[in-house]
Amino acid sequence: MHFLPTPPSEPDTRWMPAIATVSLGAAYLHSLPAKIEAAAQNGQQGLELFHEDLAQFAKSLRCHACHEPVDRTDREYEIDAAHAIRNLCTKRGLKVLALQPFRHYEGLLDPDQHAQRIDELKHWVELSKILGDDLFILIPSSFLDPSQITDDRDRLVADLRQAADVAFPIRIAYEALAWGTYINTWEDSWDIVQQANRPNLGICLDTFNIAARLWADPTSATGRLPSHADIDLKASIQRLVQEVDPNRVMIVQLADGERVDLRTPFLQTPGIPKLLSWSRNARLFPCEEERGGYLPICEVADACLNGLGYTGWVSMEVFSRTTGESRPSVPNEHAARAARSWQRVLQQLDTKGKKN
Repeated sequence: MHFLPTPPSEPDTRWMPAIATVSLGAAYLHSLPAKIEAAAQNGQQGLELFHEDLAQFAKSLRCHACHEPVDRTDREYEIDAAHAIRNLCTKRGLKVLALQPFRHYEGLLDPDQHAQRIDELKHWVELSKILGDDLFILIPSSFLDPSQITDDRDRLVADLRQAADVAFPIRIAYEALAWGTYINTWEDSWDIVQQANRPNLGICLDTFNIAARLWADPTSATGRLPSHADIDLKASIQRLVQEVDPNRVMIVQLADGERVDLRTPFLQTPGIPKLLSWSRNARLFPCEEERGGYLPICEVADACLNGLGYTGWVSMEVFSRTTGESRPSVPNEHAARAARSWQRVLQQLDTKGKKN
């Protein structure tokens, strides 16, 4: 039987709890207002707004705007949605801290595609200026086929530098996805951010992506890589503590991974990296071992928070097949799980901090 830990006697003001809207339910099933309400009722202070949620909310505004000109564009309705979302969040004491994910941007070989992404980025910058006073746009590393993107590090640096210049003064956070085609470790993303050298460009540290890349193997009977993975992960997070400037960290995202049956259908999807399929379907909130969580998330989180001395937003970013369930209670259930998880994380961090 599992019991919730006793919350810290005093709130830890170094970190502010947030949650990604994708973690509160599927956009096509669960409305953004319902997610905002669930987050507020369960103690969250901030939201990572997924563009899919914003776009779905904009569609709902279009459906109710029968009297408006039919030639209004999707982008115009997204502008309306951004204003409405900010108002809803303000009323419930929430802050929009990020708009994400701006996918498949860096390294595109097709110059027309690159130009299209820059045009879309300019729209996201406009949305960001409406949504909040100090938010950032998150760019995850591309996982397109090598036939579509380059591994030229100078080109990747130049593309991130251009994104930062286009977005300024809006900030850009670059995140290494564990299944990224060429950029798949925090070391890779930090190197690019340093070389790009823009004041509004930083990194996102994600416990799932760090542990998944160096330690996990959901297709293995053990769920993990061989024993040297422990050494590799320990060395990596030691380097993180020593090398990363905490002032360049835009956010720390928390998530665990679920041990799944090797025969589970989503691990057999052709053409999709196994880590990506696993991530999309089987993330968990940290410290949910009773649901099958097993990654060394607490060690990674301790390095990112206590070790690095980071202060700021800490967000739960959980993708899961459970968010695709149609029950109206899904947003509140997931928000409540996130709140319990955050208390467990704080207790673990407090214990590790005292040992150190």
